[in-house]
Parts: sequence; C-alpha cells; structure tokens
Amino acid sequence: MKVLVPVKRVIDYNVKVRVKADGSGVDLANVKMSMNPFDEIAVEQAIRLKEAGKADEVIAVSIGVKQAQETLRTALAMGADRAILVVATDDVHSDIEPLAVAKILAKVVEEEQPGIVLAGKQAIDNDMNATGQMLSALLGWSQGTFASELDIDGDQAVVTREVDGGLQTVKVNMPTIVTVDLRLNEPRYASLPNIMKAKRKPLDEKTAEDYGVDVTPRLEIIKTEEPAARAAGIIVGSVDELVEKLKEAGAV
Repeated sequence: MKVLVPVKRVIDYNVKVRVKADGSGVDLANVKMSMNPFDEIAVEQAIRLKEAGKADEVIAVSIGVKQAQETLRTALAMGADRAILVVATDDVHSDIEPLAVAKILAKVVEEEQPGIVLAGKQAIDNDMNATGQMLSALLGWSQGTFASELDIDGDQAVVTREVDGGLQTVKVNMPTIVTVDLRLNEPRYASLPNIMKAKRKPLDEKTAEDYGVDVTPRLEIIKTEEPAARAAGIIVGSVDELVEKLKEAGAV
C-alpha cells in the first residue's frame, strides 16, 4: 500500500509574523520557512505505518513554489521514499487556494493510486482546514478528520477523532483521506546520514499545467493587519475587589 502525504512550506512556527507596512500581506523577507507542523505529523505517521509493515511506500507531495523542494527534502530525510513537487506559482507571496490544491492532489492520487492520504488538518499560515475535505469530495473517498489515533485494520482505517465533546472513534473504508491533529504523534528529527541520503532520493518536478488545473486565485486579499494589542491587566488585592471589578466591566 502506498501512503501519499501532502506537505506545505510555511513560515516557521517559531517566527513572529510581521505584516507589511502597506498592509498588502505578510513580510517574508529573510524569514525562516519550514514544513507545516501538522504535515510533519502526517509524514511521521506515514513512516510509522511503513515501519509497522502496513505500508510499502511513502510519497510526499508539495504544491506551490520551487523553493518547496527544501520542504520535500525534509520529508525525505525523515523517511519518505520519494517526492513530487508541483510548481504552481513563482511568487512566494501567492498562496495556492485549497480547491486548486485538492484538484491537483486528486490528479496525483489518480496517478499514484495510494491506499490512504495522510494530511495535516490545516496549514498554520491560512488556517483554512479545507483541503482534506475537498479532496475527499472530489475523489468520492471516505474521510476521517482531526485524527489523534490511527490504525489500519485490513481494508479499513480506525480513526480516533478529536471533537468538541471529547473523542470519537470511527471506522472508514479504504482508500481514505485522514487529516491529522497535534496529539497523533511526536515527529522524529532527521539524522545527518538520512539528510545526506535524502539528496539522492527521487524528487519529480511537475507543474499545475501538467495536471490541467487552473490555480488562478478566487479570493482577493483586501488588507492584512495585525491583531489589536491587548489591554494591560490589573492586580487586585482580594476576591471582593475582583468581583467588584468584574461587575464594573459587566462580566458578572
């Protein structure tokens, strides 16, 4: 069984994001980029499935700019077998929208015929949380979202989902799409020997045109601004004073 893992190049989660002075978007100049953390968890889970003998091959795929090669090499260094880069734009400030990504992934799935697609539940740059669900709809496959546990049982996947009320366990028929949550696993660090091996692993480069998908944006960003600064808190001397302050603020 093949496992397909989409990965996205995003601003590193440790970096404080800065908005451009003209409000036209986020400043990416000299900013560290890395793999979306949820996608990293998906790569780790795919590798664990292979190590457990439940998968034969792990394929990482990224859709975006040419620089996403670095992100794919990270996935290869972690243990993915090969990678596919779909160059869909030359502008690092251009974000390929979920529907276009899902359409391209659907074409890749048709070519590769994986038994399962493991994806991060969302990207930390736009927080869309839509690609996995759209891909499921386009392919007509089952889906399990927000997975905190995953097991393969024959031709079915057992997915424990994080929902508002706690945890929900579902069994879905394969092939399937599973989007992963934070508590599924702890991704491994790539060792130096594996980083060197990753340079020799196959990385195919294609374009959105190769798949016949139009990636023209459907959304227009009018303005980007930083969230308002939070007001400073106050220190109270007693519970009675706290209650009085809450009353004044209309919170009680």
